[in-house]
Amino acid sequence: MDTTLKDPLVGQVLDGRYRVDARIAVGGMATVYRAVDTRLDRVLALKVMHPALATDAVFVERFIREAKSVARLAHPNVVGVFDQGAEGAYVYLAMEYVEGCTLRDVLRERGALQPRAALDILEPMLAALGAAHRAGFIHRDIKPENVLIGDDGRVKVADFGLVRAVGSVTNTTGTILGTVSYLAPEQIEYGTSDTRVDVYACGVVLHEMLTGAKPHGGDTPAQVLYLHLNEDVPAPSAAVPGMAIELDELVATATARNPEIRPEDAVALLALTRRTRAALSDAQLDAVPPQATNGAGGHAGVAGASGRPSQDSRDATTGGEDARTSVIPRLVRPSSPDDGSDTPDLPPAASSGDGVHRTSRLTVPPGPPAPPSRPSTGRRAWRGGLARPRKGVLTIVVAALLVLGVGIGVWYINSGQFTRVPSLLGQTEQVAKKRLTDAGLDAKVGHDFSNTFERGTVMRTDPEPRSRIRGNGSVTLVISRGPEIVRVPDLTGKSLADAKDALKKVGLAPGVITRSFDEETAQGEIIRSQPKAGTELRPDAGVALVVSKGRPVHMPDVTGQSEEEATASLEDAGLDVKIAAERVNSPEDAGSVAEQSAKEGSRLARGDTVTLTISKGPRMIAVPDVTGKSIDDARAELTDAGFEVEVDRSFPFLDDTVAKQSVDGGGTAAEGSTITITTKGI
Repeated sequence: MDTTLKDPLVGQVLDGRYRVDARIAVGGMATVYRAVDTRLDRVLALKVMHPALATDAVFVERFIREAKSVARLAHPNVVGVFDQGAEGAYVYLAMEYVEGCTLRDVLRERGALQPRAALDILEPMLAALGAAHRAGFIHRDIKPENVLIGDDGRVKVADFGLVRAVGSVTNTTGTILGTVSYLAPEQIEYGTSDTRVDVYACGVVLHEMLTGAKPHGGDTPAQVLYLHLNEDVPAPSAAVPGMAIELDELVATATARNPEIRPEDAVALLALTRRTRAALSDAQLDAVPPQATNGAGGHAGVAGASGRPSQDSRDATTGGEDARTSVIPRLVRPSSPDDGSDTPDLPPAASSGDGVHRTSRLTVPPGPPAPPSRPSTGRRAWRGGLARPRKGVLTIVVAALLVLGVGIGVWYINSGQFTRVPSLLGQTEQVAKKRLTDAGLDAKVGHDFSNTFERGTVMRTDPEPRSRIRGNGSVTLVISRGPEIVRVPDLTGKSLADAKDALKKVGLAPGVITRSFDEETAQGEIIRSQPKAGTELRPDAGVALVVSKGRPVHMPDVTGQSEEEATASLEDAGLDVKIAAERVNSPEDAGSVAEQSAKEGSRLARGDTVTLTISKGPRMIAVPDVTGKSIDDARAELTDAGFEVEVDRSFPFLDDTVAKQSVDGGGTAAEGSTITITTKGI
């Protein structure tokens, strides 16, 4: 017996347009339905906020922000948003419907994935996030539930419900929204979010795809949060012996606890991922991890707005309680065990430079026991006079060796095991890394803002130049990101290529590019930017560009003209002409234009292509005999046969019987031509 409660929205038409057919998934903020847009007759996903939250202005604002943010992206790997609206207590988003499954479904059925499959999924994820990052947005809730895989193999990132603009205010409320298993350490400890929190989450997802398990597990969310703060993500090869070290390095770089060591954004991680793939052999890419299982069966349709394919399977696909988007209290490190703070009871530790708490101690083992003393004898005393000179020489040699050993030891302790950090300030990252490698030192990389050093050059090192460091130690290079605040340059009138170069030169990124007609700006040049010139932004923020399509060309009506005449007319207007391969029957004369791809009056840009279809002439069809029939019956029969009908009523008009027709019955006439019928007269 089915005890499932009927959803009140199923079967309803929302906002007079969207017919709700079935419930797909239920989340913390909203329910997702499969629906039909009755105006456009297309299937879509309808994400409807829970009515209890619709009275909260904060949640409604976040819901609307999701719609506006995703609508600006228009990327093939981002689930599209078509519409946003409200009716009564229902606030909704109309979104693209993706037929397929989620990455969580794939992991649940297959366990771990082959490296090639994992990278095939990761790369379009990063492409989508890269577009968001360059447009100035952070997703903040990347997890397998929010990665959709269509039946056609397309990968799409969904659920931008927690999206935030890059550079927005740091969270100071003491809570964070997110999913425990994929939160970056800085989100947990400080509540801060930039593009690198998405990078961290992608690294965790990659680890999960390669091993079939999350890197940090625990009985409670607090334990998982503590592990993210205090332990590095384990190398995938620890769970999958023989896995390529390049994949270990990719995961380690993306999930570095220090955000300065991670790639700046998803675009940088995508480039690193592609380099990693290129370094792997086919055997390494196709290696089957021992955790892999053979998944069976297909997947049901998956809504683009949901990470769960159905209401009935949501518990099986969430990946555990720590995979749900939740409001989470921040874990702040206590300054002392009894400082009265409300932070969870975490193990005490001492801070080290890399953010890991450790305590170390060196213990020297005791030496061998001293030999037992002997009583002096006469024999020893008698030989003492002969032995004394030999003992003196031995003592001198021992003393000299001791002094030499101590000297070497002092030298080694003070100088021999150390080298000096070279001066690298102002040099590019590549040059600085090479100099450190040549000196036998490892390089780590961080980034910071600087008004003095050019973007991409070393602004400081840790340790500082000329500092002593162990010969196999590491030096952190802090690379300049340019000024903390940059102004949008005036791009009006520049070509698109020049505008992109100008943005990159000041440390900004090209955002969404749209095209528009403009009477004054030449085709291909920038009309305006958004934000406008002079606006202050953080480095790497995206700037949307509007490119001119030039003065519009109004499409003329060339149907009925000869092919040569129509082609010349359109080319004189600046349009390209393409002739369709097949000709069609039409009322137009054979060899003249029967159809044109753009309607009369359409606005086109110079260089746009118009397709012309040439007529084969009208189709000749048989004319039915309607004499002796009433006017109404004759009109209906001729119309059904494909003719126009004109009635000639004889004078004086006696009745409505057809006496004759302009084309005799049984003859032929052009389809669509006019047949005249005449009534009886005197």
